[in-house]
Amino acid sequence: MSLRRETVKSESFREGSPWTGLWAVVAKEMADHLTSVRMRVLEILMLLTAAGTVYAATMNLRTTVGEDPFLLLRLFTTAYDPLPAFVGFLGFLVPLVAIALAFDTVNSEFNRRTMSRILAQPIYRDALLLGKFLAGLFTLALILTAIWLLIIGLGIVGLGVPPSGEEVGRSLWFLLASIFYGGIWLALAMVFSIVFRQPATAALSSIAVWLFFMIFWSIIANLLAQILQPVQYGFAREILAQAQLELALSRLSPNTLYTEIMLALMHPTVRSVGLTLPIQWQGAILGSALPLHQSLLLIWPQLTGLIAATILFFALGYVLFQRQEIRA
Repeated sequence: MSLRRETVKSESFREGSPWTGLWAVVAKEMADHLTSVRMRVLEILMLLTAAGTVYAATMNLRTTVGEDPFLLLRLFTTAYDPLPAFVGFLGFLVPLVAIALAFDTVNSEFNRRTMSRILAQPIYRDALLLGKFLAGLFTLALILTAIWLLIIGLGIVGLGVPPSGEEVGRSLWFLLASIFYGGIWLALAMVFSIVFRQPATAALSSIAVWLFFMIFWSIIANLLAQILQPVQYGFAREILAQAQLELALSRLSPNTLYTEIMLALMHPTVRSVGLTLPIQWQGAILGSALPLHQSLLLIWPQLTGLIAATILFFALGYVLFQRQEIRA
């Protein structure tokens, strides 16, 4: 009887920290990411995109060097036909890179029958899942930081004008927002990697969700706003209420949050990312640039939403992974 109690007690309480081996998992997964053929292809694609768009923007901006005080930001936002602006490319490439990093992180271990061997080591599920997520997030951050430095370097060489502290600060915050924007799709792809045992199914499900929010959610938000808040008599307050509801629904999409952050940070003259009435513009000096801290106040809810969504999806994957049965 006493032996049985000791066995139950040993199974109920785990010895040591649940994060033992976390950084070993991070180092191993990052090494796998950075040396894989998949990552080489993605890196080449993003580098070519950055170089092409920055070169085109530099050609377009050489005539305004002495007029524009935010030339570095214009490198990110200036389009040159037929190439769109670099921030437009990021809206497509960051989710795809994040999904490519995470769609087979968990189910590949099951398919290779190595999950039970890994957990037989002094590594708990907590450390394994968090290590895989942090490795993907650090890899994504490393790629985006390298591209950010490349754009700044090419801009200095091409334009011959060093960036100001305001420009560097705005671009750094935009880099941080891009990392957490990718973190949402990284965590979502990990959830599908836990739910589905086939990597192809997990990848297609992740891409389907991304396309849903990218293409269809704005249409659905408009229809829901018309149904839930109809305009019956054409009063201004009815139209305003419907528009506010549509905006609130559209902000459930990570793409909308990321777009609003990009507008406020990369366009210093933007003073609002939501609905504004004409009376709210009284006394405002139109065309003047906002300081960085004022722009951050505008997009603080959106940035917090990106971080919260990343944590929420990771928590969902954590719960699902803890409930899974793992056999040798």
